[in-house]
Amino acid sequence: MKYFNLNWLLLFIIYTTPASSKNSYQIDHLEPPFWWAGMADNTLQLMAHGKVIADLEPELSYPGIVINQVHRLDNPNYLFIDLLLSETTKPGKFDIVFKESGRPLISHPYEILKRNAGSAERQGFSPADVIYLITPDRYANGDPSNDSSLRLKEKSNRQNKDGRHGGDIQGIIDHLDYIAEMGFTQIWLNPVLENNQKKYSYHGYSTTDYYNIDERFGTNELYKELSEIAQNKGIGIIMDLILNHIGSEHWLMYDLPSSDWINHNGEFVQTSHIHESIYDPYIPQFEKDLFTSGWFVETMPDLNQSNPFLANYLIQLSIWWVEYAKLSGFRIDTYPYIDKDFLTIWSKRIAREYPNFNFCGEAWNNNPSMVAYWQKGSKPYDGYISYIPSMKDFPLQKALVQGLMSEEKWDSGIGDIYRVLANDYQYGDPYNLLVFAGNHDMQRIYSQLSENMDLYKIAMSFILTTRGIPQIYYGAEIAMTSTRDHGELRKDFPGGWAGDKIDAFNGIRLSGEQREAQNFMRDLLNWRKSSSAIGKGSLVHYPVKNGVYVYFRLYENDLVMVMMNNNKRSIRIDPGHFNEVLAEKNQGISVLDNRVYDLTSKINLPGKTALILEIN
Repeated sequence: MKYFNLNWLLLFIIYTTPASSKNSYQIDHLEPPFWWAGMADNTLQLMAHGKVIADLEPELSYPGIVINQVHRLDNPNYLFIDLLLSETTKPGKFDIVFKESGRPLISHPYEILKRNAGSAERQGFSPADVIYLITPDRYANGDPSNDSSLRLKEKSNRQNKDGRHGGDIQGIIDHLDYIAEMGFTQIWLNPVLENNQKKYSYHGYSTTDYYNIDERFGTNELYKELSEIAQNKGIGIIMDLILNHIGSEHWLMYDLPSSDWINHNGEFVQTSHIHESIYDPYIPQFEKDLFTSGWFVETMPDLNQSNPFLANYLIQLSIWWVEYAKLSGFRIDTYPYIDKDFLTIWSKRIAREYPNFNFCGEAWNNNPSMVAYWQKGSKPYDGYISYIPSMKDFPLQKALVQGLMSEEKWDSGIGDIYRVLANDYQYGDPYNLLVFAGNHDMQRIYSQLSENMDLYKIAMSFILTTRGIPQIYYGAEIAMTSTRDHGELRKDFPGGWAGDKIDAFNGIRLSGEQREAQNFMRDLLNWRKSSSAIGKGSLVHYPVKNGVYVYFRLYENDLVMVMMNNNKRSIRIDPGHFNEVLAEKNQGISVLDNRVYDLTSKINLPGKTALILEIN
């Protein structure tokens, strides 16, 4: 025969093997499903899962790739295959052949892809951005045909406040123009990976497949398309990723790779939820371990990241999604609950692959020192080293709401904001913190502020002008209200479903307050995009006096002055007190109404008002 095809020979051997031997093996999962040439780390660990495949020996033949080692754990249904890729490895396809006693029994295709140009140098979200946080199931239903799935347990029921309502990725794509026109430059989606739980699956925080988008939201390809279309409109995509736990219905839970894959041998033990456990220098080790190794809730089995194979698995899937979906950031759920030694390794690996990428951890604690503990560049008391660039600023969120809602005294009122910011010396980079007035786990900010439009405007003005990276929860731009109930605070965005009587996307039938809030936010967000002082500048602020907080943002020749009056009455402010920063400049222009203010005389600032001036 002139041309001899080895693949045909392999298929002939496989299909002529006696059925008793051939049918005893199969590959159900091989993850990551593909990879890329030219990554900073030239190692790749494949997790192969299938019936009794630990008896087999994997082989491959591809230039620039060798199998470095094969690992077998407790469960005979797994093989962990260490690949070594050389600098000369080129994109292409090959087969991984699984052999028994030298005979090939299974052939599984694999592919190495070419990276997108500039992938390693991608820019993450920054203080120049404003992040729009969306709960996808509650935003817009762009494709009603995927509201329910025959394969997935929970079906759509929009009448159930805690059920699935049908919002999806297509709905977000359909409204990218609205998001861009409002002035948002990043989108953070609550988790969109498969969540095949029996109930409460809409929020996405119980992952049941790390490599597939939940089909009720769309497909992997549609998620990638969202990212690409958004980028063309100047918007980045931030993935919400859960490394602490999986859903109890994850396919791994039915066939664990090893007995120590899940903490407490797979048996439910409740975490203490006492955040101080991590930092307390006096607490017994058992109590420290209980916080991190205990399960968040019974339906969220806690992952044991000290298992090196699980650690590799989580690291690789994180990199895979950055590369595949062209992400500009991660938000990592329940950050302090995760094994902190693993977090050091994980954050370092992400930073090594993507030096300019940004990712943010959630440490829901109102003590700045406990949030600062995790940020890169901070100096924790115990010498802990972290590489995560950003953390969510919960202390500032609490101070903002508490300050606006309390009486102005020497130890309360908006002085709370000043006092929290005075603790910024503890952070590695306070300008890279995520600042927010509300999120998906809190009562809507407008309701937290007693549905007072003046306080709402002060809060939004502050969040969009202080140091840090602002995040706005969907619906905050129209002053949506809620109780503290989770199903209620994550309610549907009006206009996202066919037949909605109110359509906030097009401004139809909004109330006067909703329209006022939306116009206010649109103007402020779009002005912010053009301000170098806000996007790049340093913060200088003055101690609060008589219920008035004054601060500046400075960048080269750009200067912005913000004055917040939390009193019910007007206050006259003497600009001369701020001459050290104003440097004899004598004019300020309001960014919202273009009114000119003379800085050589006192300014009358009405009660419950924030005034933002560009200084000339």
